[in-house]
Amino acid sequence: MIAYSKKILSSLPIALLFVVIGCQKEFGNDNYTAYFGGEVINPKTNFVLFLKDDEVVDTIFLDKNNRFIHKFDSLAPGLYTFKHEPEYQYVYFDKNDSLMVRINPVEFDESIVFCGRGDEKNNFLMELYLKNEDDRNKMFDVFDYDVEKFISNCDSSYDSKVEFYNSKKEKIKWNDDFDLYAKTMLSFHHYSKKEIYPMAHKMRTGENVNDKLPTNYYNFRNEVDFNNKSLVSYSPFVRYLTNFLGNVSFSQPNSTNLEDEDLEQHIHKLNIADTLFKNEKIKNKILNNIAFSYLLEDQNIVNNQKFLARYNELSTDKSKQNEINKIGSSIQNLALGNDLPAVTLVDLNGNKINSQTILNRKTVVFFWTENAESHLLAVHRKALDFHKNNPDYQFVAINIDEDQIKWKKVLENHRFGTINEFRADNFEELKDKWVITKLHRTIILNESGKIHNGFVNLFDVKFGEQLK
Repeated sequence: MIAYSKKILSSLPIALLFVVIGCQKEFGNDNYTAYFGGEVINPKTNFVLFLKDDEVVDTIFLDKNNRFIHKFDSLAPGLYTFKHEPEYQYVYFDKNDSLMVRINPVEFDESIVFCGRGDEKNNFLMELYLKNEDDRNKMFDVFDYDVEKFISNCDSSYDSKVEFYNSKKEKIKWNDDFDLYAKTMLSFHHYSKKEIYPMAHKMRTGENVNDKLPTNYYNFRNEVDFNNKSLVSYSPFVRYLTNFLGNVSFSQPNSTNLEDEDLEQHIHKLNIADTLFKNEKIKNKILNNIAFSYLLEDQNIVNNQKFLARYNELSTDKSKQNEINKIGSSIQNLALGNDLPAVTLVDLNGNKINSQTILNRKTVVFFWTENAESHLLAVHRKALDFHKNNPDYQFVAINIDEDQIKWKKVLENHRFGTINEFRADNFEELKDKWVITKLHRTIILNESGKIHNGFVNLFDVKFGEQLK
């Protein structure tokens, strides 16, 4: 990693190198001067946003060579975010750090390497993030394991990352403030897996394992500070809190009607969040996550209205309230019996096609990305299995990536047979019109191409019943 950083550093223009080296003079000063700069390969916009706790601190524009540099006369040490739409990543600044970063939006996370003062701890954070992402992409099959095998697999994965964390901490000797974010990224990914397991296992296999979990299974919850304001905008923390609430409410179903049960569980989540979280920002963020999750799983318009009424009572985040209520309205367009709104798809020859010319009969539509290899293999296997037993349906896979050549290479390597493969021409259009914000989403159309169910999951143990 260090050698790679030096390679990139040597490729930066002399002016930027001067900034990195020249600011060394200020390292012993009492001021909080800091620099942030770098280069964007294949930029999608002409600027990079620099944020703190989701609030924009500065907009840094690219020059004609797609490079950027910004001097902060006073930058408080802490965790920040840089964003090149639509992607973002974290960067941590100690006093007087001067950091350069190279960004490629096509492979955003994998492309990021820091150099300059403060680079080692930031490169560690990126390495740990990528290890977690790789683990997340392989989790689908792991949730099918029985309790003993899952815990063994989960703990083994965690132990290897603990060893990595300890070795880097000893070498870099970072401070306690940075350690909060490093340990949170390390531990909360592990905690999330343990919260997700009972829910995912039940959905995928039909087996409820709650009574089979060891008595100490959830002991890690004693380590969680649910109101740590330093973590309010840190995704590993927020993701864990959402998974925790999902698991707690999952174990308390009351209704025999599945749609009503889902409503009750999500309102229960809202009520727990209202009681558990004292920090207003954390509470609003979790309420928003619960709302997004619910609205993308349920298409019962009456239940949506009941849920939104309770959400609006509890949330004080007016901006997100407007966005979530808008999604609630958009979902009504995807109700049973409606036409699926037209979007532009691309075939293997690069031809652009109106989706309505293809999706005009019994169809199962699912989604995938090359960045989640475990999912792309698992979802295609599931689709092929269902197609054998339901030959009257066409199964349409829609890739959400941008690179036509890479997409074709993936398909050439795997050859998924009877699956009809297309790529989204514009993912933002797909996301807005079909409300696609998660990979597990599946859409079923009837014999007339009308929506039979717009919010299902191909991995649900009861999915086959939807095709009858």
